[in-house]
Amino acid sequence: MSLILTEPADIRTWAEARSGQPAMAELPSGSRTKVILQIAFDQYLLNSGEAQDQDRPGGLDLVSWDEWIAELKKQNLGLRVPDDIPGSLDNTYEFVSLADNPMD
Repeated sequence: MSLILTEPADIRTWAEARSGQPAMAELPSGSRTKVILQIAFDQYLLNSGEAQDQDRPGGLDLVSWDEWIAELKKQNLGLRVPDDIPGSLDNTYEFVSLADNPMD
């Protein structure tokens, strides 16, 4: 089973319990820019320091939770996560459109 997280505090608590941090990438899409949201976990954080090329197109940038949540709301997305299993912290997630998955 899984559940869809929509409340900012729930999303942040879930991610931080798994050492996740908010990240975004901006990708060119025609004459516009598309913003891609991600949650970066342990290994990515180790590789995201200043030694890495921060100017490469499509590269992930760590951002504040406020900025990340604002973009999540702008895109009308929720976070589908697996039910918690005692003794395990699964960091699998996917974004889901809240327009396609009404919470009523």
